[in-house]
Amino acid sequence: MAPSTKKSAKRSTGTSPGGPALRFHHSEESETRMLAVLTALETAEDPEDHRQSLADLVAELTESGMDYYYLRALRLSDAGPLAQQSAKLGIAGAVKMISSVSRRFIMRMSGKELLAVTGHIRSLAE
Repeated sequence: MAPSTKKSAKRSTGTSPGGPALRFHHSEESETRMLAVLTALETAEDPEDHRQSLADLVAELTESGMDYYYLRALRLSDAGPLAQQSAKLGIAGAVKMISSVSRRFIMRMSGKELLAVTGHIRSLAE
């Protein structure tokens, strides 16, 4: 049997402290909103005034990420319309649950905790 000529995938070592990472693409409009929310919170006298905006941003990014990682892959696989619709419904339920839980936590965070979240989001966007 001849050895395989298929090249193995090159694994990135990444530059982040946590090692290799996967990130997703989102729209320019989403990027603009994200930067506006993060900057407003980071420069605010009282970051807690921006809890709602941050919670909305996290929900939007969660939805974008789930679409990019799961639904986009399904669309690229040419899965049938029924499979895609079922997946959309399941992902929508998951996003709703995750967003609800994260919103509850964000709405109770201190200014210091909110700034930690914005720093983390910025690090993901680099």
